[in-house]
Amino acid sequence: MIRSLTPADLPAFHAVMQAAGMDPRSSWSRTTPGDLEAALFAPGAGGFVAVTGEEVSGCVGFRPDGAQTLTLNRLATVPRVRGQGVGTALVRAVEAVAAAGGFERVLLAVSRFNLGVIPFYEGLGYVRSDEPYRFAHSDSPGPAVLVKAISTPPTSPQKALT
Repeated sequence: MIRSLTPADLPAFHAVMQAAGMDPRSSWSRTTPGDLEAALFAPGAGGFVAVTGEEVSGCVGFRPDGAQTLTLNRLATVPRVRGQGVGTALVRAVEAVAAAGGFERVLLAVSRFNLGVIPFYEGLGYVRSDEPYRFAHSDSPGPAVLVKAISTPPTSPQKALT
């Protein structure tokens, strides 16, 4: 089950990020629950958690980057659920937020220490971009940036008239 992130989920969100097995040189190793709270509950930001049984098994965050771009970040799953569609469901949840919010695209950054996940994102329709990542951590090498165009749902004629 995928559900919206609540403040009570922050310890589990952080635990999933730490359990994901990211290279210790990544900025993830320096992320604290306080950092997550500031980022995930900033204006326009949010996130989702995947719950398997009683346990949070995956997480993802998002934040706006201007009027046209929603940035997906902090996607992680615990190793035991990999290959079961949890990560895909979390990405799709962020894409639904982007479409509902009228964003034209979703952008994400992949740590230079985690480039092996790029085929996962490419399989979901993301393509590499040469643009810089404005949220890059100054103590880490520049990430690989990927983007995906988002189609917003058409406005029905009835809604356009009201």
